[in-house]
Amino acid sequence: MILLIGETEGLLGQSLYLRDICGREEGEPPSVDLVAEKRNGDFVRALIAEGVATAVHDISDGGLLVALAEMAMASGIGAEVAAPDGVPTHAFWFGEDQARYVITVREEDAQKVISRAVAAGVPVARLGHTGGDAVAVSGDRPVLLSTLSRRHESWFPDYMSGTNG
Repeated sequence: MILLIGETEGLLGQSLYLRDICGREEGEPPSVDLVAEKRNGDFVRALIAEGVATAVHDISDGGLLVALAEMAMASGIGAEVAAPDGVPTHAFWFGEDQARYVITVREEDAQKVISRAVAAGVPVARLGHTGGDAVAVSGDRPVLLSTLSRRHESWFPDYMSGTNG
């Protein structure tokens, strides 16, 4: 099971999405709430120490979908995910809100983790599950891990040789 820890408003100011996809550099970057950072970080750290979290990635440059793609490439395990209602889809996946983590837990531990998060005042959302050979976002065409890895690994050599735009 894939869970999102932390609050998502879909903040895109000064984000990589805004710069690289929209060609704009504007807006305020997300503010840092040190209380939320500590609370959410301590919660995730406890899950790691207890062996409950099977994988963890912070969400930073590029947002949630970039973190999921990095986790999938590193593990060789795909993901099938869907955005909850409430935040525009592009802002949900690429917003760079602070104090957020994507974690995976065993299916049998998911409800216990969600209950613990709620009791601790830690925002949590169920995103989907791991498995397969692609990253699949509900409503979009899946991207094979082999394609992600090839593009990720070839970008810098292509750039240096002048073949990457």
